[in-house]
Amino acid sequence: MLPRQQREELEELLIGPDGVKSVRTRGRLRPEPECDIRTCFQRDVDRVTHSKSFRRLKHKTQVFLLPEGDHYRTRLTHTLEVSRTARTIARALRLNEDLTEAIALGHDLGHTPFGHAGERALNSLYEKGFHHYEQSLRVVDRLEKDCQGLNLCYETRMGILHHTHGAEDDTLEAVCVRLADRIAYVNHDLDDAIRAGVVRDEEVPAIVRERIGTRNSQRINSIITDLIANSGGGVIRFSPEMQEAFDIFHEFMYNAVYLNPKAKGEEHKVQKIIEDIWNYYIAHPDALPEDYQSIRDEEGLDRAVCDYISGMTDGYAMEIYSKLYIPAFWSVK
Repeated sequence: MLPRQQREELEELLIGPDGVKSVRTRGRLRPEPECDIRTCFQRDVDRVTHSKSFRRLKHKTQVFLLPEGDHYRTRLTHTLEVSRTARTIARALRLNEDLTEAIALGHDLGHTPFGHAGERALNSLYEKGFHHYEQSLRVVDRLEKDCQGLNLCYETRMGILHHTHGAEDDTLEAVCVRLADRIAYVNHDLDDAIRAGVVRDEEVPAIVRERIGTRNSQRINSIITDLIANSGGGVIRFSPEMQEAFDIFHEFMYNAVYLNPKAKGEEHKVQKIIEDIWNYYIAHPDALPEDYQSIRDEEGLDRAVCDYISGMTDGYAMEIYSKLYIPAFWSVK
């Protein structure tokens, strides 16, 4: 028996009735032979992990734009924290950990440079609208691997697409990632906000400190423990008490951090950077890299420029902007 087949047999024991077994996948966009060693969802994990867009996440903003310090989260460290949180929940609920991990690792591949500020900028420029969760699916379906796409399984693709808002036919693995995403970002963004001096510990609402905790690890453990204890029968949910505290926690983060002028003071510059880069390539389409030339020919110039800019890291976007619009030093010999 092949290693993949052994694992598929083990899944019948390890994965409960609410999880997705590898052998019951709805398949890939393009059929391909099975791997002898890995299940289909294990292959999805590897394909995402080895992709260029995954590596670029380490240089993309999570919340704080260009912070001074080595310990602030990036889009990559956020993704890894989501993955670990989601796998912990999935294992406890007897879901498919490999599918959960594949969704988690791929969920933010479509994020722009400069975080949500970049997303808002592109959304204002691209006529059809830009949303990072839709772009994440486009990355794995179309843009990766020299515009061939990663050819992931249907369940992985839909979990990536629906990680923000969800859909009625989501797998529980997709639900797990969507909740893990929220659990991860409110906790690590608070941790970063306290480190940056944007908020103080005592400013966190009392109900959050009392029901969830006062330290990052304590908060994460309390939330996950409650979620696992109250889930079952095909439903993943918090207790009413935890749901109330988590909602207040989430609202506090928006008001105190995500909309905080101190934390977001530089973001008004992002619109100008993105807009000027956009206008340049719209006016000079032949300056686009070769891969995006083919997208321009097949899907239109706006689509190609949107794809190119959304894939940039923070540093690369500023480098391009500098080359296009800031005079270079020169000397007369």
